[in-house]
Order: sequence, then structure tokens, then C-alpha cells
Amino acid sequence: MRIFPLLTAAIVSLALFLLVFHRDRLLAFAAGDAPAESAAATGQTIDAPPPDQGGEQERKVSVLVQRSAAQLVDSTILARGRTEAARQVEVKSETSGLVVSEPLRRGAYVSAGEPLCVLDTGTRDAQLKEAQARLLEASSRTPEAQSRLIEAQAKLAEAEINARAASRLSQDGYASDSRVAATTAAIESARAGVRSADAGVSGALSGIRSAEAAVEAAEREMERLTLRAPFHGLLETDTAELGALLQPGSPCAIVIQLDPIKLVGFLAETDVDKVSVGALARARLASGREALGRVTFVSRSADPQTRTFRIEVTVANDGLTIRDGQTAELMIATAGKPAHLLPASALTLDDAGRLGVRTVSADNRAAFMPVTLQRDTIDGVWVEGLPETVDVIVVGQEFVIDGVALEVTFKNAPAGDGK
Repeated sequence: MRIFPLLTAAIVSLALFLLVFHRDRLLAFAAGDAPAESAAATGQTIDAPPPDQGGEQERKVSVLVQRSAAQLVDSTILARGRTEAARQVEVKSETSGLVVSEPLRRGAYVSAGEPLCVLDTGTRDAQLKEAQARLLEASSRTPEAQSRLIEAQAKLAEAEINARAASRLSQDGYASDSRVAATTAAIESARAGVRSADAGVSGALSGIRSAEAAVEAAEREMERLTLRAPFHGLLETDTAELGALLQPGSPCAIVIQLDPIKLVGFLAETDVDKVSVGALARARLASGREALGRVTFVSRSADPQTRTFRIEVTVANDGLTIRDGQTAELMIATAGKPAHLLPASALTLDDAGRLGVRTVSADNRAAFMPVTLQRDTIDGVWVEGLPETVDVIVVGQEFVIDGVALEVTFKNAPAGDGK
């Protein structure tokens, strides 16, 4: 039987017992202070303390303290997303024809209205001229129809005068009834002529409108032969090759707009109510570049798969250095809260496992205060839950507990100054 493992286990058990149940006596023994009961047991005499101290002098623990004042700090919400072109359009043909223009290569910058693809006119020019000729012909018929209408109206007026005269003569016995009937028939005939002439004028005006529509359609068809850039942007693809046959719906090129550019992210249900349109946002791209912009859109509808809400941040992209589809980390500012900037090493845990810091009370004793971590930066950590001004132990906090007397040295204090 091996005795050394048993002795080792016994020694470890004894050490744990002393550390757990007699920690104060063990610390006092390590400091060289003999407890009173130990002295009494050995028969030693304990010297009385000096009259001016009123009893045994309390031992103080030296600590380094930082005086901190609360600052209003904008809290941020992190979201991961990507860059996205502000606009992207695939320019397609509305008519058929052969491409007669030289192609533009991908990556070229185009202005709004710049021709991208030009199609062969074919017989469309002749069709336009024919429509214009028909419009002139229809326009020339209108004066003739209007003249006929005026002539018919004059005949109607003459027939009415003759009818009135015949009626009066018939009453006086100077005209026969047959003559009155003839003048009445003449009036009806004149009225029919007026209606016919009026229909002729309406027909001439309809012909003009029909011809004008044909001219407009022919001109619109001519305009469709030139496919233009809808906005300022970059060509994502080459334009259609020279000699290619385009049909209605055939693509000519893809144009994207990258200035400004959108940064798209997704927020959880717990964070979406904290973000509003117009909030300041900072983006960090995978390349390390940072960009600053504002929130321009917050979705009201969640993605059915991920239950997250889409947000969009618009930023300037001078020089088009930010590309479409890059990974981005968004930091969106929310309402500011008071917080303290402390070294991360000042954080500690109490016996209940709560995160907090050790502070110095008014009577120079240690006290634990729980905190909430707001943000971690290269300069330290921002924490909430402390008073507006507080003295925080930054060195030695792990060697004191609540109520322990402290010998305070303030950080960055002048030599010989305790504060």
C-alpha cells in the first residue's frame, strides 16, 4: 500500500478546511498577527494598545482607485448585412431589329439618356412618312367639309324664308296649298343636307385624329430603336453586340447605380423597435473600410423564415469604391444613456456571480456595485448602473471584500497627493 498518496490527500483536505472555515485566522497568521485566543492558550502577555488608539489598529489594504464621471453615450445595435446597389435595371428592347451600334464594355460609366443599343430603322422611316402624308391629306379635307356645312346651313335658311312667305300668301289667298307643301319639303331637304355636311366635318376631324395617332405611333416606334441608360451608373454587362437581332424583351445591358449605395441588414424582433428612420449608422466592411450614413428604411414586415426585419442605410460612395454585395457590419445608434468608461480589468464578480466593480465608500471602505456592460472598445468598457460620480478600484479589487478598510491611492494623482 502506497502511503504518499494518502498523506497528500490528507494535507490537501486540511488545507481546504483551513481556507474555507478558518480563512481569517489563516490570513492573520500569514500576516504575523497572533490571535488573542492563541496567545491566551500559550500563556503569553498581550500588550495593551496605546491609549490614543482606543484598541487594536485596523489593517488597511492598499488599492489604486480611478475617479469616474458618467458620460452620455449613444448605445448601438449591431447587425450584419451586405452592400447593395441603390438601383439596378436590365435594359430590354421594346421592338425587334438588328443592332447597328458598337457595343459598350462592362464597367463603363454611362450618363442618364446615353444610347446603349441602336437598332436598324428598316421600313419604319417610310411608315412614319406615310403617316405624316395621311395627316396632311386629312387636314386638307376639313376646310372642304366645313364649306359644305356652311352651304347646307345657307340652303336651310333660304328654305325657311320661302316657307314663311308661302304660308302668309296662302293665308291671304295668294298661294296654293301645293306651294306651301313644296316649301315645307324644301326645309326638310335642307335640314338633311346640314346633317350630312355636319357628319362630313366630324368625319374629317376623326380622320385628322386618326392620322395624328398613326404619326405618333410611328414616331414612338422610331424612338424605341434607341435604347438609352435610365440613370447615371455603371454597366454591369456588355451591351448587345453589333449585328445581334433583338426581339421584344431581349436584354441590351444591365445598369447599376452605386452612388449613393445601400447597406442592407436584418434586425431581431427585440431590437427593431429601438431603430428609427434617420438614425445615424456606421458600417464596417470586410475590407476594413468604414462608412457613415443614416437609416432610410425599416421594414414593417418580418421575413417569414428568419423572423428578422430588413433595414437599409444609405451612404455616399464617392469614387464608387464600395462594391455591390460586400459583407458589412452595421452599428446603428439609438437613444443615449449615461455610462462610465472603465478598464476591463476593473470588472469582477460577487459571490452571487453578478458582474460589477469594487468602489470606495465615503468612509474609505470597499463596496460592491453591480453594473451592466453596454459596449466594449479599445479604450475600455462602457458600463451602466453606477452613480454619476464614483470611485472605482482598478487595482486590488480582487483582494478585498465589502467593508474592508482601504488605503486609497488615486490614479493619475500628483506625487504626495492622496487624491
